[in-house]
Amino acid sequence: MSNSRRSFLKKSGLTGMGLTAGMFAAFASDEDALDQIKEQAQRNPAPIFNMSGYAAPKLEKVRLGVVGVGNRGFDAVARMSKIEGVEIKALCDLRPERLKLAKDLVTPLGHKPDLYHTDPEAWKKLCERKDLDLIYILTPWALHTPIAVFSMEHNKHVCVEVPAGKSLEELWSLVLTSERTQKHCMMVENCCYDFFEMTTLNMARQGFFGDIIHCEGSYIHNLTEYMFSKEHFYQMWELKEAFQRKGNLYPTHGLGPLCQVMNINRGDAMDFLVSVSSNDFVLGPMAKSLASKDSFYKPFEGKSYNGNMNTSTIKTKKGKTLMVQFDVSSPRPYTRIQLVSGTKAVALKYPEPGRYATSHEWMTENEVKELEEKYKPAIVKKIGEVAKQVGGHGGMDFFMDWRTIDCLRNGLPLDQDVYDAALWSSISPLSVWSVANQSTSIKVPDFTRGHWKSNSPVDISLSKGGTTGVLV
Repeated sequence: MSNSRRSFLKKSGLTGMGLTAGMFAAFASDEDALDQIKEQAQRNPAPIFNMSGYAAPKLEKVRLGVVGVGNRGFDAVARMSKIEGVEIKALCDLRPERLKLAKDLVTPLGHKPDLYHTDPEAWKKLCERKDLDLIYILTPWALHTPIAVFSMEHNKHVCVEVPAGKSLEELWSLVLTSERTQKHCMMVENCCYDFFEMTTLNMARQGFFGDIIHCEGSYIHNLTEYMFSKEHFYQMWELKEAFQRKGNLYPTHGLGPLCQVMNINRGDAMDFLVSVSSNDFVLGPMAKSLASKDSFYKPFEGKSYNGNMNTSTIKTKKGKTLMVQFDVSSPRPYTRIQLVSGTKAVALKYPEPGRYATSHEWMTENEVKELEEKYKPAIVKKIGEVAKQVGGHGGMDFFMDWRTIDCLRNGLPLDQDVYDAALWSSISPLSVWSVANQSTSIKVPDFTRGHWKSNSPVDISLSKGGTTGVLV
């Protein structure tokens, strides 16, 4: 184990807890590792502090630092600048030109951010500042956990893009650091705030579906044009991710909202997972074709890329099932599926518009409109039109940011906690192991260490809070 890794584990509280051996073994390909992996996945060290339902002290003003001002980072800065009670004080990116664009955008709104750039570790200087409350992390995946852990160690709450970490080792470090520092670590899973997803969550809370038996989600989105673009993903980082591991590399968009509907971590828990992947029939040939015309693509030729389609099936402690798919290279229409199937009713978002049924036939368009109006969440009634106006994937990004700031300012628990971040992200390394071992089942770690039995279900509502204004 390298000295840098030992240092990271020591700071994150992993060493001395009997966790590290199993985490490293989870990436071994030999069959002898299976028993050890399952044993480690079931290991239950005593929680330091239960972060589920935790409400941090109120913040009259949320002083914000943003790390990563590329595509999604720039949009996040724009959204945050429109929320009352936010002061954007610091921005960080390797590219000074990106920072200038962001600063020019927010300066007329009264924000005067300091800029950190060029040095690959400039983010540390930002996170060390004592005048920040929240660090928003929108970097390539490999930096998510290191920056999040460092930020919490320096007394900051964290919002981190998906996935929150790439390995079980990293995800446990997020959990243990959040518990020890009592700082929020929220993975900003924006799909939990889509209109359909919030409506079905409200319907589930009111018993519309009865007992939920099975759910299906996905991230099926043809990204080949972006992955091979020289400009879109800085330094081609996402294409590099595609040949480093084979499995469901991006599970949380379809998974997160369904976990909330099914009360995962809050009344039920994942038990085990089975994952299978197809071969790659697109990325490798595309890399070869492009390399024959442009030497820039030569380093990407001849790689063993992740398969086109990964399907992972999960069973919960209470005997319910979840199916999650991942495909970013097939010529298919975009879908997250979002199927919620219960004993009384079913809902299906894609293909849009969303549909509902309480028998063997889908409801009519008028019946759906009446149903969605009846179960429209209070948060949608309050800022739904504003969210659509500000935008961000149809408004769900703004919903997410506004709700997070409102909770921090009112001293309320966040809708997503560190256990959600860790669990939803863990599907990636678990699926990678399962695929590498002929789709053998693998136990899913219980990051709550038994607290899922008593944690309260999440309820995205305005029963409390809802006082933060919108500056548009």
